[in-house]
Amino acid sequence: MAISLLTQNSKLKKTSKLTGHRVFNFGIPAYKSAAGKLTCPFAGECVKFCYAQKGAYSWSNVKPAFEKRYELTKTDDFVNEMNKEIAKKKPDYVRVHDSGDYYSKAYLDKWIEIAIHNPHVRFYSYTNSVELLKDAELPDNYDIIFSDSGKQKDKININVDRHTRIFTNLAEMTLAGYVNAMETDLNATKWFNATNKVGLIFH
Repeated sequence: MAISLLTQNSKLKKTSKLTGHRVFNFGIPAYKSAAGKLTCPFAGECVKFCYAQKGAYSWSNVKPAFEKRYELTKTDDFVNEMNKEIAKKKPDYVRVHDSGDYYSKAYLDKWIEIAIHNPHVRFYSYTNSVELLKDAELPDNYDIIFSDSGKQKDKININVDRHTRIFTNLAEMTLAGYVNAMETDLNATKWFNATNKVGLIFH
């Protein structure tokens, strides 16, 4: 089965329409692969309400594509295949992981290599792998948003690090001084959000 490496979920289609930028996502299985390998090793309480484990993400015709992407990430061909996909689809922004996370340093290094090879594209991720990303040397076209519901959330410095917080409604988010990233996903990034506070609403 041929698979697309870069796709657009409903939120990124909306983001692209609202911002005029071509925004694509790359996803691997949420939390763990079919073989039981952890693909989001530092997920915490978020596992209980992870959107990437339900809805369209759980459809029988969708899940195999996530598995195939995951298997590709473990090979030496991944960087080259992703570079070809970027050349083909010409994204302005790539959200790395609408599902899954950085499961190893070797895997993260591949994404850094991809970003360096494509300086005209901006890459960003929400991640629970706080320690791994804090130690990483990222190029200027890469942005990281730490999730505040993972096992390493105590490693996040909320005064300095770009991070998420989940709220029950918009009024609560606004009162706390967080920028709404529900309408357009790019509001999570340093290029659209001058603060380090990214607000999401539980859904």
